[in-house]
Amino acid sequence: MIHSFLMIGQSNMAGRGYTKEVPPIYDEHIKMQRNGLWQIMSEPINFDRSNAGVGLAASFAASWRLGHQQDEIGLIPCADGGTSLDDWAVGSALFENAISQAKLAQRTSQIAGILWHQGENDCSPEKAERYGEKFSVITETLRQELNIPEVPLIIGGLGDFLSSGIFGKYFTSYPLVNQALEEFAKSHENCYFVTAKGLTANADSIHFNALSQRILGIRYYSAFREAKHLLVPRHDEESILKTIYDRPYTKTEKIKLLEHEFAMGNIEPKDFLSELAVLSQE
Repeated sequence: MIHSFLMIGQSNMAGRGYTKEVPPIYDEHIKMQRNGLWQIMSEPINFDRSNAGVGLAASFAASWRLGHQQDEIGLIPCADGGTSLDDWAVGSALFENAISQAKLAQRTSQIAGILWHQGENDCSPEKAERYGEKFSVITETLRQELNIPEVPLIIGGLGDFLSSGIFGKYFTSYPLVNQALEEFAKSHENCYFVTAKGLTANADSIHFNALSQRILGIRYYSAFREAKHLLVPRHDEESILKTIYDRPYTKTEKIKLLEHEFAMGNIEPKDFLSELAVLSQE
């Protein structure tokens, strides 16, 4: 049985990190949902826009795998960039899509958690004041619809870089949103807040860069595993990330990667057959 996680929120959940900036994460036991079916994860996982890239989910899943080496994890991507909390209201297209995709996943998996990152589009005192009230309706209805009343909900904080970039004037109230997110997590059962302290952004100062997304995924998993808020960065984040990157590929993974390179036109047929023959003998 696949242990699956629903990914919802806006662009920092979808991921905008540049793939060229970090080593890939590839594991035959990490799946992502496409058209209701599971396939081996590759980034971008959440392809909501043409500029989708590295998000937190890959390192979250890879961290999960370190403690579940005999099991499979599945990611259900439903985040959508630039969306507000109102866009996720019960009955909206985004909410209904998340329900639909999650129910498809439930046919072949057990939902083990919900990953949420959103708030940049609600950075005003008025919206921050009502964040908890609105979010509570969304999450409670989501749990009821999917019959997952007790699975952990992991919520990430907004980056401290938001107000310093070229679009900073739109994000001056981000601390109020962070406060609302943290207060929500602390006042609801099976809900845990993850800090974004110390993380950095792309040049736009809106989106976490690829390395920060990798670290944020590790933090999300730490909160999930320990069932408690992560209010300060872990001291061993780089060490965990190195362990993830240093994992050797299995024979199956090597063959799948070779097949991908051939399908993309990066390897000549004779070279593909030659390398495949070598791998088949391992």
